[in-house]
Amino acid sequence: MWSSKPLTAMIREAITSDIPQIQVVRNAVKENTLSNPSLVTDQDCAEFLTQRGKGWVYETSGRVVGFSIADLKAHNIWALFVHPEYEKKGIGKQLHDVMLNWYFMQTAQTVWLGTAPGTRAEAFYRKAGWTATGSHGKGEIRFEMTAEKWNTLNNQ
Repeated sequence: MWSSKPLTAMIREAITSDIPQIQVVRNAVKENTLSNPSLVTDQDCAEFLTQRGKGWVYETSGRVVGFSIADLKAHNIWALFVHPEYEKKGIGKQLHDVMLNWYFMQTAQTVWLGTAPGTRAEAFYRKAGWTATGSHGKGEIRFEMTAEKWNTLNNQ
């Protein structure tokens, strides 16, 4: 059961032992749901956390309630999710900013992501300054962020 009590919270680098809680958050979301939860395996998560890029978790009282993962190999955002009971508290924005700051310290390569149209995620990325550049996958909107734009947004 998710607690509504005031909690201590922090963002930290994700580690492989966080994967079970990351999967709980990923499968609890109401938008951009997986048609088949077995499509994103624990092994996939471990690969993205340890070989392809890096991830962060937002932890409150020892529980992961949000996470983000950047992929340096494909230059994309592999994941950014917040448990529905913790939405609209600024957690996604904090995870987003930590992730992009790290990403652009590693490379100046433009980063991209895909998300379903008409979702809160679409509105979130537009508000965060991402540029829609077309479509991706099965009808998702492809968004991009350049290092130059991020640096400008981050220094305002």
